Amino acid sequence: MPLRIDSFATQMMRWYRASARDLPWRQTNDPYKIWISEVMLQQTTVNAVIPHYLRWIKQFPNIKSVASSSAQTVLKSWQGLGYYSRARNIHATAKIITKNFDGIFPNLKEHVRLLPGFGPYTTGAVLSIAFDQREPIIDANVRRVVMRQLKVLGKALPIHDPKILEFLLKVMPKKNNRIFNQSLMELGALVCRSKNPSCLICPVKKSCLAYKHGVQDIIPQPKEIIIKNISAAIAIIRHKNKYLLQKRPAKGLFADLWEFPGGKIETGETAEQALLREVHEEIKIAVIIEKQLPSVIQFYTQFKAHLSVWLCRPREMPAKRRDLKWLTLTALKEYPMSSGSAKIVDLLTKLSFK
Repeated sequence: MPLRIDSFATQMMRWYRASARDLPWRQTNDPYKIWISEVMLQQTTVNAVIPHYLRWIKQFPNIKSVASSSAQTVLKSWQGLGYYSRARNIHATAKIITKNFDGIFPNLKEHVRLLPGFGPYTTGAVLSIAFDQREPIIDANVRRVVMRQLKVLGKALPIHDPKILEFLLKVMPKKNNRIFNQSLMELGALVCRSKNPSCLICPVKKSCLAYKHGVQDIIPQPKEIIIKNISAAIAIIRHKNKYLLQKRPAKGLFADLWEFPGGKIETGETAEQALLREVHEEIKIAVIIEKQLPSVIQFYTQFKAHLSVWLCRPREMPAKRRDLKWLTLTALKEYPMSSGSAKIVDLLTKLSFK
């Protein structure tokens, strides 16, 4: 059945009003709150985001409250969501908006697009949902929905976005674009899923070419996901009931986060050998290994980390550096860390270390 441009948006919005999930960021048109939710939802599931979002809004109720906070406070509040560059961009953007727009989120595309972290998707999402502007958005869900509507073969890659954008500009309504854009994302999340799509209850199945030809299960072509296994040795260096923590570089993996010394176990090394080598390379001291603690396993987007954890004491004290701190177990919990390091802090707490 040929696509009826006037009815596609109507059907999508009618379905959304009847079937959309009641999510906290959908109870407001505040551009700040919508922006935070959209950034959190990138690479993170809805169920995981909800408690983080509620805590964030309670701690930072507006843009100025983010801008006036330290980078460490912002990163700590982001802990558990991963992709910490998102938090750094939020902090930088909040400072810019506070300085240039008195803390009021701008509603002009030419201003928004220049803000740190604002690519085409985030720009379109905030402008359409908060201000109801006629801005198309393409995320993974939208890309999948439209690829099936048009029967676009291949993997869900940005190479298809020009064709998807052309489709969206045709079917977008003149108003209520905040509802239309959210309806596409919601359809992809609840009905037009990557696996086992529920085509029989889809509001736009009649115009879906993939459904018509029975190829919805192979559009888009699944991506190959290769998860690497990485083994690392971690030193819990304790001195007078304080633990040594180091700050990672400002660029690269886990930038600006804090962690326990240690690193990758190289081929041919034992965990103990790797630990002694890494500690010497990183903080220029030798340590005495006292005992092994329970191991920690943490999954990241592209690798699985097997962390061999060892309690140690220093043979000599490291030189004073801004990126090294001796902290009590209670104080450790105030510093932003990767999920693996945070698990080790939880481990120390459970083992009743003081």
